[in-house]
Amino acid sequence: MPPSPAVLAFVLGTVTLPLLPLVYLVLRALPGVQEVFSLGGDLALFVRTLGLVVAVVPTALLLALPLAFLAALTDFRPRSLLALVGLLPLALPPYVLAYAWLAASGAGGLFPGLGFRLEGFWGAWWTLSVYTAPYLFLALENALSRLNPAQVEAARTLGAGAGKVFFRVILPYLAPSLWAGGAVVALHVVGDFGVVSLMRYETLSYALYYAYETAYDRDRASLYALGLVMLALLVLLLDARFRRPAAPGELRGRIRIALGSYRWLAWAYLGLFVAAGLGLPLAVVFLWAGEGLGRVGLPLGAMFATLMAAMPAAGLAALLALGIGYLAARYPRYAYLERVAYLGYAVPPTALGLALVFFALYGIPVLYQTLALLIWGYLVHFLAEALGPIRAAFGAVPRGLEEAARTLGKPPAVAFVRVVWPRVRSGVFSGGLLVFLGAIKELPLTLMLAPIGYETLAVATWTYAAEGFLVEAAPFALLLTALGTAAAFLLYRYGRRG
Repeated sequence: MPPSPAVLAFVLGTVTLPLLPLVYLVLRALPGVQEVFSLGGDLALFVRTLGLVVAVVPTALLLALPLAFLAALTDFRPRSLLALVGLLPLALPPYVLAYAWLAASGAGGLFPGLGFRLEGFWGAWWTLSVYTAPYLFLALENALSRLNPAQVEAARTLGAGAGKVFFRVILPYLAPSLWAGGAVVALHVVGDFGVVSLMRYETLSYALYYAYETAYDRDRASLYALGLVMLALLVLLLDARFRRPAAPGELRGRIRIALGSYRWLAWAYLGLFVAAGLGLPLAVVFLWAGEGLGRVGLPLGAMFATLMAAMPAAGLAALLALGIGYLAARYPRYAYLERVAYLGYAVPPTALGLALVFFALYGIPVLYQTLALLIWGYLVHFLAEALGPIRAAFGAVPRGLEEAARTLGKPPAVAFVRVVWPRVRSGVFSGGLLVFLGAIKELPLTLMLAPIGYETLAVATWTYAAEGFLVEAAPFALLLTALGTAAAFLLYRYGRRG
């Protein structure tokens, strides 16, 4: 039975949302594409961005692998604590982590005993490594928990030591997960603006924003945006080229290595990871929040502005992802439309923001400098995050249930509402909450697309920190953290119901 023309038209309209502005950006920038590779500063920016990616990905792996190993293969207790710790850095936006390290280190910092000021390349490298480690933790922990003990036992019986078992058995098995997690980390680093701007490390995102916002050089900004898109495509091409499909695991029990006297080492690593990812940033925010509140007051206006943009984006993204997820799950030949929807997530936010600015200025001028344009930006960038849980929810609903309802004479819409909706509802809410969580933390899109004077919690935190007013930034960072924690708690509840 073919899909309803209305559903097909709805999904086709949805996937044009990221395509139109990006096509316009590429067409505008192509005449000067050779300048991206010209000798001089532009090429240096490209190399610096790529260098940061090359530095962050293996560091994030080194941070995540011990936690994934402890969670999946050892008798560490409580095991749920490892999962919580592995995800902790995602509770704060990366620019809040950068702000915290700047505020804590150096001669004038809260903890001058650290003896150094973390900034520049090293500051960006460390902050982004800590922030992105959870993405690799999730991929590695899931893969290791499915490792077949028989493979390890066979290698050991052939005389292989622990090192050979790891490099010859476990590491090749982990390769698909390493590529998947590494690609996500690389895309985050390529698109990051908040961390590199606070740390004063110039990358393509950093240069794009300042070419557009400070120098008003839109041609130069479009070239930087094209360079970012090319880097993102390079990451995706490498991932497609080298990532093999994961071999299905045939579980025969689970590996449980006794830590014994090394248990204290596991707890020590856990404590260091918590301190770097959440402990120190929260200590800075709480220590300065009281004094900051006395200077700037309770930032309710910024919180209201944050909600006014994030809530509509979350609701619309859940609705649009519902149509795409339904079509992709029920009619596999249309699955390519789902992949198009991921395009907006893969494109770095600064490049996407510039594309939307150009498209609004020269295509739909009435949208320029409106809240609707900002919501569009959130929608395009975070639609893929809503698709994940929604697509999974549809995959768990047998198609025969809906078809049975329709054979009993129910119209398609009624059959969907009565039979399918109750089973996918939690996935839709989870998808919307993921978009909300991303939107309240989003910085470059907000800076580029929001109306003049529209100050969200993310913009206020970054603005005060970038200008050196670290105490004044604390209340905004604290409220942003509270909103993110509340959204994460709701996401946990809906995820468990699903």
